[in-house]
Amino acid sequence: MASRNTTNERRARIEQMRRAEQARERRNRVITISISAVVVAALVGFGGYVLKKESDEKAAAEAAAKAPIGQEQSWDAKKLTNKHVDTPVTYEMKPPVGGDHNPVWMNCDGDVYTEEIPEVNAVHSLEHGAVWVTYTDKAPEADVKKLGEKVKETPYSLMSPYKEQKGAIMLSAWGKQVTVDSADDPRVNQFFTKYVQGPQTPEPGAACTGGVDGK
Repeated sequence: MASRNTTNERRARIEQMRRAEQARERRNRVITISISAVVVAALVGFGGYVLKKESDEKAAAEAAAKAPIGQEQSWDAKKLTNKHVDTPVTYEMKPPVGGDHNPVWMNCDGDVYTEEIPEVNAVHSLEHGAVWVTYTDKAPEADVKKLGEKVKETPYSLMSPYKEQKGAIMLSAWGKQVTVDSADDPRVNQFFTKYVQGPQTPEPGAACTGGVDGK
């Protein structure tokens, strides 16, 4: 009799342990599923945030490309000659934004020059869709440094000093030009966004390397 009771008690303990283990497994499954759901929801939310951010940035860039730039000067691109010549060229604007130019372009793959460069080569770079940043000795050193850093990070751009220009800091593209107040002037980013390989470019996609390196 005692043996039978012992066996029943053992079976009861085993059944109790089995049920406890099943309960733990159910709890673990619930916890795992809950955590997975939270992780998935977070990933979906983050993905949506990234996509929205990218969409907003694209929309902002498109808006900037369409918006007029304050005090920008424009020349009729169709009237700007673009013959390749080996002779000196006199330009009506300083810095020039188009016209006949040397057959070889100035390297403009984010190139920053510390000495003045030949206009006839720089104009060829503009023809390829580059933005040319120029400055005089009146430009603050901090602005020159900041603009140089921007140019170095931007393919199809170049920078050099230019003594004869009226403004301390000027930006030029083919047929386009603006004088800005500083490196932080919002028109700097707007000009780059709008005109680096912009719609004004006579030869979009043409090389900005393999030309004159200014050294």
